[in-house]
Amino acid sequence: VQLVESGGGLVQPGGSLRLSCVVSGFTFRQYEMFWYRQDPGKDRELVANIDSTGRYLHYADSVKGRFTISRDNGKNTVELQMNNLKPEDTAVYYCKGGGHWGQGTQVTVSS
Repeated sequence: VQLVESGGGLVQPGGSLRLSCVVSGFTFRQYEMFWYRQDPGKDRELVANIDSTGRYLHYADSVKGRFTISRDNGKNTVELQMNNLKPEDTAVYYCKGGGHWGQGTQVTVSS
């Protein structure tokens, strides 16, 4: 099983990034998928999740209206579009699904 995140980086406040997670090794279309984030010294936080069909979406209050989760069951991919980024969004972002975690991708929001 592999979950491979990409798309992180350094961005100025107000900027955008699009994270991607490509999954292999389990039947992606059957599983709810999640994006979490973790800043050093803090607990891992659920950012957004999407059900297997892509119809049910949930967001943390801190990212509502700024982040959008989506999935492509044909490509075994889940994405997180992040707009109007703030310094407090700085964290390592992790993809989770089927009980498995990706390795994380660093997002840094700083001027």
